[in-house]
Amino acid sequence: MSSPNPKLLQDFLIYLTTIKGKSKKTRQEYLYDLRMLFRFLYCIREDIELEQMNKVSIKEIDIAFIKDVSLEDLYLFLEYCEVNRNNGSSARARKVASIKSFFKYLTGKRRLLEYNPAGELESPKIGTKTPIYLNIEESEQFLDGIKEGNHYYRDTCLMILSLNLGLRVSELCGLNTNSIQGKTIKVLGKGNKERVLPLNDSCMEAIKDYLQYERGKVSNMTDQEALFLSQKGTRLNKRTVQRLVKKVNERSGLEKEKLTPHKLRHTTATLLYRSSGGDLKSLQQFLGHSNISTTQIYTHVDNEQMKQMAENHPLNKRKI
Repeated sequence: MSSPNPKLLQDFLIYLTTIKGKSKKTRQEYLYDLRMLFRFLYCIREDIELEQMNKVSIKEIDIAFIKDVSLEDLYLFLEYCEVNRNNGSSARARKVASIKSFFKYLTGKRRLLEYNPAGELESPKIGTKTPIYLNIEESEQFLDGIKEGNHYYRDTCLMILSLNLGLRVSELCGLNTNSIQGKTIKVLGKGNKERVLPLNDSCMEAIKDYLQYERGKVSNMTDQEALFLSQKGTRLNKRTVQRLVKKVNERSGLEKEKLTPHKLRHTTATLLYRSSGGDLKSLQQFLGHSNISTTQIYTHVDNEQMKQMAENHPLNKRKI
């Protein structure tokens, strides 16, 4: 069955997954962004109303079409995304990343372009947000929300690993029984990058109890490798973990607004950053961040804390 996408785009997507090790989700995002770019450019050149964009076929777009793309065309596309599609800076920044990666591939890897029009393409500035997290008291209250039930040991193990190791929800669901190696656990992160994390006593106890009292008694197991199993004996999925976090949040009485598995990861990162004395390099490796700039968002948390300390200083209210 032939693809509705240009061959150059299909080749690029294959390159992303087989050579660059990008996930299926990342590949899908690149496809969405670049398909929109091609449709936009085709409509502009053929004087087609932009409202008809989704009906336009881009299958026949080739290198001759792409050679005519200019930097101004790319900025015009980003303006369209902002004005007509109400894309925020984060969404437009992702499109810039997709475009730059594609044109870099055509220029550097395939040698199909002599000039890279996206070489000077700038990404919109994204405001830095202080991550939302639980403090230690809130974390303990959250864990108290795991109530006795059919999956008590599994749910406890999931939340203990989440809060102690800061795993992404995809990493949690992807764990296998053989991921546990003594007092360490092997985690498959973004881009299929592996990292090995130490297991503290709390994690070891939670894993032991889950394997002994729950997983070992599953009779309808269909996935022998998966560490965490669903009611049906299949590998646990992300949606189940998301629902679990929401349920535990409510049952704990904490009712932290919009608490998600990713915010539990923020919690781990913040607590580890403070307990490590601000060792960003170790925290970067622990969390599996490819770029330390991602890890640096946790320094803002401490900056806010220091600001609050200064405000609360007893001499702050002293009249001069």
